[in-house]
Amino acid sequence: MGGQQPLDLATVTAGSGGRPAASRRRPGWPLVLTALALLTALTAAATWLRADGTFEAWKQASVETSDAAELRLGYFGNLTHGPALVGFEEGLFAQELGGTALTAQVFGSGPTAVEAMNAGTLDAAFVGPNPAINSYAQSGGESLAIVAGAASGGAQFVVAGDLADEGDLAGSTLASPEFGGTQDVALRTWLAGQGYEVDGDGARSVAITPMPNGQALQMLRQGQIDGGWLPQPWATRAVQEEGARVLVDERDLWADGRFPTTVLVVRQDYLARHPQTVERLVRGLERSVDWLDTHEDDPVTVAGTLNDGLVAAGTEALPQNTLIDALGALEWTVDPLTGTYPALLADGIAAGTTQDASLEGLVDERFLERLRPSAPAGEESP
Repeated sequence: MGGQQPLDLATVTAGSGGRPAASRRRPGWPLVLTALALLTALTAAATWLRADGTFEAWKQASVETSDAAELRLGYFGNLTHGPALVGFEEGLFAQELGGTALTAQVFGSGPTAVEAMNAGTLDAAFVGPNPAINSYAQSGGESLAIVAGAASGGAQFVVAGDLADEGDLAGSTLASPEFGGTQDVALRTWLAGQGYEVDGDGARSVAITPMPNGQALQMLRQGQIDGGWLPQPWATRAVQEEGARVLVDERDLWADGRFPTTVLVVRQDYLARHPQTVERLVRGLERSVDWLDTHEDDPVTVAGTLNDGLVAAGTEALPQNTLIDALGALEWTVDPLTGTYPALLADGIAAGTTQDASLEGLVDERFLERLRPSAPAGEESP
């Protein structure tokens, strides 16, 4: 999938972007206003130079922020991106963004979406945590920030029915969505823990071939691969359609069964210039998660909306029973589950897909904190 061009779906909504006509001023007012603006800038510069001692600190602090004219948002046609599917289908993102034009772009993997962000052709995206960590580490913390979670769970290691157990994998060929992606790192980490050598030539060697999820399903059907670490709905489809079985549910590898599968990331320069827009996007995401939670007892409605979202993203609609079974492996949450990132970083380093780096500043929870209700007097906030 590396280098795959995203599918640019459409501009979802656009505001007029109009501004009130400038009022008339007396001839002397422009000079007065210019002087006041200069005085304000000099005061700010002096304050920041005293506090930090560098011009760079003042320059960063003086970036003018405003609502963005456009937000280019990436996501995948997977159920693990359910809040994104709902946010587009129900118009929740567009409602919150108001006059900011929203453009949807569909990707097949996190590394590809992150490449688009680094190239400046994408402003924000729903991705797995490992590509976000990798980008943050490689850029020295300058590329992106995680501003919210979206989903936990929903990833499983499925294998062909003739593989008996975890000791029967030597010589097998396995799939992951893309090298360095969240499921790829999980697969490499688990195999190493079982004593397997990835892409080696020893007696316990296992081959990993990154490929799109749909292709993995087809190759499993044809007997060209023996399994894969797949997100939903592909793991459930492999079981129901191809006779595969779940060897590992990734939830069983984490405390309390919770780990981030999908998070919302924003390009750092976009975040610095348009925090108001990012806050509205996070609010739309929270509404999407609330919609999914509210309709939890109405699987027909949920299945219909998610299927519409999958089709819009270029993925075929699912049978209702397949979709409902797949949803059983997922939890919707805006919590980015920050405490898991040191372990995710360590796994990426051990797998050879990530370099060691500080993760300080990777997760920016200020927008979530503004959305959390204040606790009543005498009580602590959750």
